[in-house]
Amino acid sequence: MRIGFSLLNNWGFDDPQPLVDLACRAEELGIDSVWAHDHVFNVGHVFDRIGGKPYYEPLTLLGFVAGRTQRVRLGTSVLVLPYHNAVRLAKTAATLDALSGGRLVMGVGVGLIEKEMRAMGSPYAERGAFTDESIAVMRALWAQDDPKFDGKYYQFDGMKFSPKPKQKPIPVVIGGVSRAAIRRAARLGDGWQPLGLAPEALGEGIAQLRAEAQACGRDASKIPVSIAMSLAAARAGRHALGTKPAEIIKNAKAYASLGVETLIISANTSEPREARSALEMIAREVSPALAG
Repeated sequence: MRIGFSLLNNWGFDDPQPLVDLACRAEELGIDSVWAHDHVFNVGHVFDRIGGKPYYEPLTLLGFVAGRTQRVRLGTSVLVLPYHNAVRLAKTAATLDALSGGRLVMGVGVGLIEKEMRAMGSPYAERGAFTDESIAVMRALWAQDDPKFDGKYYQFDGMKFSPKPKQKPIPVVIGGVSRAAIRRAARLGDGWQPLGLAPEALGEGIAQLRAEAQACGRDASKIPVSIAMSLAAARAGRHALGTKPAEIIKNAKAYASLGVETLIISANTSEPREARSALEMIAREVSPALAG
């Protein structure tokens, strides 16, 4: 199982430079991937966590990280597609993928905060359909020499689109824990990435994913599973890895036994020193135990 690490752009760091430094150190330590998160306004659970403190834009941060690193994969966990113009996002993602040498992993989701979605000009009730079409639009733009699309939200033809991404294609991983998210991953995803599920619940989700993939005529083994988890004590409705190395290793091995490909770990802190310490502990204690 691979280890990814959250860059904590969603935790209200006053200075963004430690986030970049965290990514560079993750690469030095052999961490497989670093991940950034997506909200535009500090509202709902975001405001409850950080108030009015900074929440940094994920693709801008990952672009800066790409210029400071060589190997580590660059992931979004997850981009809320109804907040984005799919054509512009396709160009931004393709540019980042080309500049980074093919390191982008695009985790995407439908979003949950209605007030924020209205502010972005997207119809909340149509977020699922908009997300599905956005994925199709991006894949058409990335792959077709003469892209053409005729959908409800996007229509284009007769124009060239560039650059093309280095990866053929950029992997699009579906985030979320709902049955609708699992169905979307089975139909459209290059992977499924839930958040905060206990191993038992994840096992049930994987069984659902396999059944949905079979119904769609897809091979479930081609839809790898990753999961985003926090270094914290579990609470109602949200499982966590724990805070002590032995507990974290035990939980991580439980996910590995289910076939999880990547475990994305968040230190859940706005303090640079605490984030760095957590990263060092993961590399020193957890990664070797999983490798063994």
